[in-house]
Amino acid sequence: MDLSFVKENETVACSALVVIDAVTMATVYEDLEIVSLDMPYIPGFLAFRESPALLSLLARMKSSRPEIFPQLLMVDGNGVLHPRGFGLASHLGVLADVPTLGIAKSLFEVDGLSEREVKRSARNSLLRAGDAMDLVGRSGKVWGSALRSTGECVHPVFVSTGHRISLETGVEIVRKLCKFRVPEPVRLADKKSREYLRVNGYTKS
Repeated sequence: MDLSFVKENETVACSALVVIDAVTMATVYEDLEIVSLDMPYIPGFLAFRESPALLSLLARMKSSRPEIFPQLLMVDGNGVLHPRGFGLASHLGVLADVPTLGIAKSLFEVDGLSEREVKRSARNSLLRAGDAMDLVGRSGKVWGSALRSTGECVHPVFVSTGHRISLETGVEIVRKLCKFRVPEPVRLADKKSREYLRVNGYTKS
């Protein structure tokens, strides 16, 4: 799941839900919708801004195609890797009552974690596709995992537990769903939502 915003008007966005078969990697369902977001962006409170639009897509799918409703959600955002330990992926997972993972391209710096230092460690430690390392804060808490998705991409993605799934299991699933840096469900949701905005005249070609 993902939202893409209109650069000229960040109250307008396209919400996207893309469901894939984890074995064949084929897309089995997609839904996109132009939405208006009334709540302003406040760092650390992204869930309150974005979750209503995403929950609407899930409710529509549960009603129309319950037989292929996802067993796991991957969200462009964070789960417990968050100052309050409860980011968009956690918020969405609890409200939808579905196992959920947060997938982020940049590190939410909490508990002494520094994106610069984590990326430096990743370059030295994550040498092959599928290599991962725990994100351990100053307190000793494990907040998530940095994962090298492919051999070609040296920049990791940051995986965190959202709801009803262990970090170990989550990382293993993400490994299997990466053709590029970002796992396919999130990558496709991002790509399709941006394209939907473009073809409907909300952004320039």
